[in-house]
Amino acid sequence: MADLSRADAALPLPKRTGADLEARARELLPPAVYDYYAGGSETETTLLEAPLAWQRWRLRPRMLSGVSAPELTTTVLGTPVASPIGVAPWALQRMAHPEGELATAAGCARTGSLMTVSTTATVPLDEVAAVAPESAKWFQLYQVHGPAYTDDLVRRAAAAGYRALVLTVDLPILGRRLRDLANDFQLPEGLVMANHPDQAAEPVNPELPVSAAGGSGVSVRRLSEALDSVDETPPWTYANVEHFAGLTDLPVVVKGVLRGDDAQRCLEAGASAVWVSTHGGRQVDRAVSSAAALVDVVSAVNDHAEVYVDGGIRSGTDALIALALGARVVFCARPVIWGLAIDGVDGVADVLSRLRTELAHSMTLCGVASVQRVPRDLVTL
Repeated sequence: MADLSRADAALPLPKRTGADLEARARELLPPAVYDYYAGGSETETTLLEAPLAWQRWRLRPRMLSGVSAPELTTTVLGTPVASPIGVAPWALQRMAHPEGELATAAGCARTGSLMTVSTTATVPLDEVAAVAPESAKWFQLYQVHGPAYTDDLVRRAAAAGYRALVLTVDLPILGRRLRDLANDFQLPEGLVMANHPDQAAEPVNPELPVSAAGGSGVSVRRLSEALDSVDETPPWTYANVEHFAGLTDLPVVVKGVLRGDDAQRCLEAGASAVWVSTHGGRQVDRAVSSAAALVDVVSAVNDHAEVYVDGGIRSGTDALIALALGARVVFCARPVIWGLAIDGVDGVADVLSRLRTELAHSMTLCGVASVQRVPRDLVTL
């Protein structure tokens, strides 16, 4: 772990490096919680390679461009956002800070950033949506009980004002996250997965399962057993993409795509966009990096739909490289987790502001005037 000097510890969040933030967050969080957020699956090869994959690319700056104030605003599925850097879904945010998802939503609203809210949030999806309701939010979906309850979550998300539905498809079973297994990870007492039927405060639909005690005690072993129960919750297929695309008016984004042919089939099944992701290195270990997969997926999609990416994005320069490779927007999770753990709403906003400032700086140096027109020849291996 990095050792923060007194001078470094006194720096405001925007002036700290990502490594500084993680080191400070690690000091603040219980060890098992830090491991839950920071860890990957198996040997953690995919996790460790993710940031390095972006660093392999090299920029080819264009000089004498006259660019001094690059334009960062863009649209995502038609929704305006202040920059192409959004927040990826991550679970159980009240382990990092008492306000959890509410603080993240407020920080995203302050910076005009798109937030993706996890099914496994510790705050009900309706309450998160109510934080700055004008601020764009997407809802990320797992199959948490059965088809009826899952469909009801989708309808609730649409009614609450979410702008898109993000189907996470890389989790037919839980990855072997050895840190969590070694720690026998448990959701801390007093916290719940607020959108799950046995954790929610009350059933939304009387025909759906009634809540259990609503307490915590959720363990990684229990989550793994639930996902492995294929008789009750069989893994999704392209038929499910088609189903959710027709269930509400929400556009469907398929998250977890690492192959161009899979991306094409998702679009044929009714998806509006695809999201390249390795699930933060927490599912298939030794999977191709998001940086490498992005090239294949963008080539296959061939401008027929927007493509997004997460995985190892740690700086504004990483984001610029992803945009040059064809991503419409990039998403981050772990840097924002550390900001939330350190300083709540302010920490989230500061991390997102720092990334946006870094992006603008790199664009200016490279002669790129707009995030909507980043040329492919800006980058090379």
